[in-house]
Amino acid sequence: MKILGIDIGGSATKGALVNTETGELASERIRYGSQTVQKPKQIVKAIGKIAQELNYDGVIGVGFPGIVKRGVIESSANLHKDWIGTNLARLIENEIGSKAVILNDADAAGMGEMRFGGDAIREKDVVLFLTIGTGIGSALFVKGNLLQNTEFGHLLVNQDEAEVYASAAVKRIEKLTWKQWATRFNEVLKVYEFLLNPDIFILGGGVSARFEKYSRYLTVSTKVVPAKLENLAGIVGAAMAAKESLL
Repeated sequence: MKILGIDIGGSATKGALVNTETGELASERIRYGSQTVQKPKQIVKAIGKIAQELNYDGVIGVGFPGIVKRGVIESSANLHKDWIGTNLARLIENEIGSKAVILNDADAAGMGEMRFGGDAIREKDVVLFLTIGTGIGSALFVKGNLLQNTEFGHLLVNQDEAEVYASAAVKRIEKLTWKQWATRFNEVLKVYEFLLNPDIFILGGGVSARFEKYSRYLTVSTKVVPAKLENLAGIVGAAMAAKESLL
């Protein structure tokens, strides 16, 4: 079964068709970036363009960087304030005519990893998935069950929010070396380790593909691994959420 997965980020909206049996992309990945903070209607139009380019009119899975409850956006730290209170599921249905399943973007990416990251991950009792990009998103799984809408990127670390202290955007903006950034990120992991005692950390987002550059600087006791799906996990997981909504 092929389903359209969408990953909304702080700087771009990306989407592709996903083979929900294998977790592999079944089309090219289409990306619409922006230099400005985008409002709901702008991003919904981008989603419509992606669906049109892929000739797709079925159910759509969408990961959004904030708290999502029953298709309504309740927080939006890295996007326009107009998102708060927006029923994104309804907007997409009105614009495109397709049913949409909306969930937090890190929850979506974590779901992708839990479904296709291998038995070694699924067998863990407590899994903390972290997506590292414009901010730090989190998805916590306990015995395979997702605790939705965790926002561990906003926990304080050295008097700053974790994502203000050690996101991938901070590395770029402050021009940190891999060692400098990883030393900061390791402090974030120590806080999560102390509070949650997970069996494994899984790192997603663009930096997951560069794991060899910084892994030696991560000294937490908990095992840390890069996401198998790398930065495609959000698209894959969003599509899986849409598929599972049909069951």
